[in-house]
Order: sequence, then C-alpha cells, then structure tokens
Amino acid sequence: QVQLVESGGGLVQAGGSLRLSCAASGRTLVSGAMGWFRQAPGKEREFVAAITWRSGLTNYADSVQGRFIISRDNAKNTASLQMNSLKLEDTANYFCTWRDGYGLPRARDQYQVWGQGTQVTVSS
Repeated sequence: QVQLVESGGGLVQAGGSLRLSCAASGRTLVSGAMGWFRQAPGKEREFVAAITWRSGLTNYADSVQGRFIISRDNAKNTASLQMNSLKLEDTANYFCTWRDGYGLPRARDQYQVWGQGTQVTVSS
C-alpha cells in the first residue's frame, strides 16, 4: 500500500517561491502518476499539476502554467512542486496524490492515494 507524506509548506510573500515535496513509502513506484491538488477554504479541491512516473510527462492547470514546475525523482521515490511567482490566490492546502494507471487526468476521483496535505499561505 502506497503512503504519501507532503512537506515544504509555509508562509511566503506574494511573488516569492516555495518548494513542496512528496515522499512515497510502502513500495517503490515504477509506473502511474503523481499529482498535486489544492483546496482553499470554502472551495473544492482542484487539480494543480501531475507527472507520469515512468516518462516524466506533465500536465498543469492553466492557473499555474508557467509558474509551477512538477518533477519526480524515481530513485528517491519522491515528487516535488516548485512554485514560483506566488499569488494570493495560491493560498491553499496542497495535497500530493498518486494514481496507478495511464494518463494525467485532472479529476480528483482518478487518483487512489492521498497525503494529508501541507498548508501554503501567500501574504501581500
């Protein structure tokens, strides 16, 4: 059973950068995809980015395209989300997630395993 633990959240000023990490345990990942979703207070959880584990193909939400970069380290069983040019509207609880299948869907129900989340707060 795959388990995910996020780290790296915190408080940052608008325009700044933050890097989130997600460590997978339970078994070595060899396929599927790792993703990041976020949820702001009073809003639904939304797709941010995803990456295929084997080939490194990526998919980004329009709202973060060009500012965020998702990556993975197969040897370390980890994934990261580099967040640049942060905006106030990026404030949310960020969740790492994994799916055992092909493709990079943006639908929440296509992902089987979820971390507990890490809070990112962007201040003015």
